[in-house]
Amino acid sequence: MNAIRGHDDPAARAGFSRMQEGTAEDWARIATSFRAYARALPDRVMAHLKLLDGDFGGFPIDRLHHSLLTATLAHQAGEDEEYVVCALLHDIGDTLGSYNHPDVAAAIVKPFVSPDNHWMVEKHGLFQGYYFFHHIGLDRDIREQFRGHPNFDRTARFCEVYDAPAFDAAADCMPLEAFEPMLRRVFAAPRQSVYKAAMEEVA
Repeated sequence: MNAIRGHDDPAARAGFSRMQEGTAEDWARIATSFRAYARALPDRVMAHLKLLDGDFGGFPIDRLHHSLLTATLAHQAGEDEEYVVCALLHDIGDTLGSYNHPDVAAAIVKPFVSPDNHWMVEKHGLFQGYYFFHHIGLDRDIREQFRGHPNFDRTARFCEVYDAPAFDAAADCMPLEAFEPMLRRVFAAPRQSVYKAAMEEVA
């Protein structure tokens, strides 16, 4: 639990009451805490994924099952680990981003994945709308605003081949534990983050 919540050792805390008063020593303490907390990010992601268990939202299967099945289809098709992890996490934002869940998922994966995969996760909600927006009074062709973008076909394919078919309760589905090693490898170190650079400099 401490790895998820963070350390609570008073001696390891910064001493300032206003950020303007922080010293190099304060930020060295914060950097040390940050590194331990950052290493536990996969644990927090796994815990948050489990919040989708039993959450059906009217769908044929619950949101965790859908996420697992999307990732299973991608894995079985031979997609690389980063892509599979994106498939696993594409709807992780459902719990807190009821109106913008792709933005939440995209923000979580952004430091760890390629720009192509990040764009796919961020835009998948609009592309998935092609299959149902016309049933709820929305424009199913809203994705056309992105026609010509280098990742248009990539994202359309993700929805058509993996996301849209992943509601079959009878389909073979890998358990969450099967994807945990992949998630840990992808999240082992960020590719890009202003905080990564800053913390390394402080350390």
